[in-house]
Amino acid sequence: QVQLVESGGGLVQAGGSLRLSCAASGRTFSSYIMAWFRQAPGKEREFVGNIGPISRSGSFTNYADSVKGRFTISRDAKNTAYLEMNSLKPEDTAVYYCAARLHLVGNYDYWGQGTQVTVSS
Repeated sequence: QVQLVESGGGLVQAGGSLRLSCAASGRTFSSYIMAWFRQAPGKEREFVGNIGPISRSGSFTNYADSVKGRFTISRDAKNTAYLEMNSLKPEDTAVYYCAARLHLVGNYDYWGQGTQVTVSS
């Protein structure tokens, strides 16, 4: 059974940092694109960023403009992806989800249950 499990969420003051983890199980995800999304109360889910499959030349990353320069996505050689969040703002408050897909385009096939991030002003 394929599972993505996020962890690391919590309450932090504005300007602070958090590191989220996404542990994948059930298959090897090294060939998958791993992504982070977030959904704030009353808003639609939005793309935060993604990271490409593990390769010899490294993995590509993409970020939403709203987090560029503050958030960093990485992954290890096993099945864990990370979202390092710095200079957090109250508007970053949301439930953060990780997702995975095999192909460069298309829908994400697997989703985690989400982890709450709350940034106080």
